Amino acid sequence: MCPDSRVIEILYATVAVLILILAILADLLFGDPSPNSPWKFTYKLHPTVLMGELTAALEPRFKSSRPRIAKLKGVALALFVVSAFVLPVYFGLWAIYSLLGLLVYVLFAIILLKLTICIKLETDWAKAAAKAIESGNLVEARKYSHFSRRDSTDLSGVQMSSAVVESMAENLIDFKVSPILSYALFGVTGAIAFRAINTLDGMVGFKDINHLLIGWFSANLDTVVNYVPARLTAIFIVLASALVGEDYKNAWAIAMRDNGKTPSRNHGWPMAAMAGALRVQLDKPDNYILGEPLDSFSPDKILLAIRIRNVVIFLFVLICIPIILVTRFFFFPF
Repeated sequence: MCPDSRVIEILYATVAVLILILAILADLLFGDPSPNSPWKFTYKLHPTVLMGELTAALEPRFKSSRPRIAKLKGVALALFVVSAFVLPVYFGLWAIYSLLGLLVYVLFAIILLKLTICIKLETDWAKAAAKAIESGNLVEARKYSHFSRRDSTDLSGVQMSSAVVESMAENLIDFKVSPILSYALFGVTGAIAFRAINTLDGMVGFKDINHLLIGWFSANLDTVVNYVPARLTAIFIVLASALVGEDYKNAWAIAMRDNGKTPSRNHGWPMAAMAGALRVQLDKPDNYILGEPLDSFSPDKILLAIRIRNVVIFLFVLICIPIILVTRFFFFPF
């Protein structure tokens, strides 16, 4: 291989790492638009919102009273929604790179990748919820019920704290580890594809009578793409717990014991590991109980969960850098 080719490969790999780091920094600075302000322009144009709206609009058109046809239409729905976002992103970035150059491409790549990651909004809401619960202002704490997608009307302060921690552990897969790994392997388009798959699962991947058939493919596809990231997340929670001086042994023990207690085959892993690290019991009434109540569940546990989560993100980015370097030496995914 000629020296010029090697220089170009090194440049592409360095740029790819830089895109990831700057995308995360952009999220930490600007965050995501709040679901509490759905009328805002920035919220309406967020890719996750657009993916959800497209899925909701198409869902009735893809339903069928015949089970086999309904399942096939569920496959078509998922492929259509994913393609509707993946193809424009891929060819759009390719065109930007080809016509406008590397610097303009990097700017658009950073923006698009940032939109697949959510750290700041979650942090702000978690801290606000912890503060409200600490002061006993449960009315204020319920303003962040979007956080856990759980009806918080009758939840106590402890139950709301549990819901926040559960959601943070679950979101470590969906909004951090999986999109970052997808980017490391397949570029910005890979991260967008993951976000579309994950959104489809959140829209139609339910086991109720209305979604069991049309949503089966989306649900199983999300399970497949999150299978490895979920287990990696649990391992990184154990490692992060050790680094911050928390109970990493209990995190591992509870992860191994309780990972299968949730309806999801994936989300139980990080939730159980986080419960063990915090030495608390995560309780979703009438659904599951994870961990042991070795410590009382105070709002401070939410802040500790944020700290563990941040270390997990940092460690995972470090692991993904060599993956990016290797993949970009073989191809340059847009």
